[in-house]
Amino acid sequence: MKAARHTGRVAWRLGVCAVLLGWAFHAIFLNEARQLHESRGGAWAALAWWEQARLAWTVGPRALAGVLGMIRPLEGVLSLLFMGATILLGAVRWQGVLRAQGMDLPTGRVLELSLVAHGFNAFLLGSTGGDLVKAYYTAAETHHLKAEAVVSVIVDRLLGLLAMLLFAAAMMVPNLDLLTRQPRLGVLALVALGMLGGLLVLGGLSFQGGLSRLWPGARDWLRRLPKGETLERALEAMRRLGRQRGVLARALAISMVLNLACVLQIGVLARGLGLEIPFRLLLVLVPIIICLAALPITPSGLGLRENLYVLALTVPAVHVPPAAALSLSLLAYAGSLAWSLVGGLVYLRFRRGHPAPPSEA
Repeated sequence: MKAARHTGRVAWRLGVCAVLLGWAFHAIFLNEARQLHESRGGAWAALAWWEQARLAWTVGPRALAGVLGMIRPLEGVLSLLFMGATILLGAVRWQGVLRAQGMDLPTGRVLELSLVAHGFNAFLLGSTGGDLVKAYYTAAETHHLKAEAVVSVIVDRLLGLLAMLLFAAAMMVPNLDLLTRQPRLGVLALVALGMLGGLLVLGGLSFQGGLSRLWPGARDWLRRLPKGETLERALEAMRRLGRQRGVLARALAISMVLNLACVLQIGVLARGLGLEIPFRLLLVLVPIIICLAALPITPSGLGLRENLYVLALTVPAVHVPPAAALSLSLLAYAGSLAWSLVGGLVYLRFRRGHPAPPSEA
């Protein structure tokens, strides 16, 4: 029964992914077919819906393949390098959090775990599903700091999302004219600000505490939960990290450089496709889309991310053709998938660590 429920949940998520991708492709293919049909003197509105759909899935894929083939090799290679830089910077940030928790893993091992986690991101929910795998294998590296090991992964992700939303909020200032004139962009900005507010509250409670002062029985209730002792240790580990302001500041600084690398990856791909997208707009759109795609809705955020790029880049002020916007998103995902394959190769020779005994803490 439990296995059947799990299979049902996975099937439902995959179904959502398929619907979102199908919706994005169908809408874009319809637009391509309509333009071609009308350029030949045909009346698109006179066609039955099934004729429109048939033409869309006949003409659309060829048009999309043509746009994907437009990417110049230099920009394609640069985008892969920028994607690799985000993984490396993420590993450096996480290593600092690990050390603050008393786990001094070698740089090579940290990078290996990061690549394996990125490999699993290709098919787990959201764009952060690999964090579950990373937490599992990191906990296996120690006998005595398992809760702290898991906390390091949670904190690293929390700091990454927080820094990305702060980055996006700062970049909203030079884009206020676009955000106020284009309702779709304005809605995305408001959603990002809402997520930022929620993360600031969550971060404050996690790193500074305060809930037990408002609710005196919170700790007693926590201890009665399954694995309550482990949860309490995890909270204490986050409180200790919150007192290390230097560690948090360094992690946020690394995250800002990582955010810029994410934007540059999309920027060089847009240039390689010949798209004229203001770079200042990418500075705010890319972080917002990455954060929304991180929500555990579809595997690797696939479908959700593509719809967001099409929604944002086809506004009149930017006027990117829908097929080109979809191609940009798919090429970005292809770069991430290439590094996921590297992570898969690393996983083939991956061995679980030998936990250090408590005496070596």
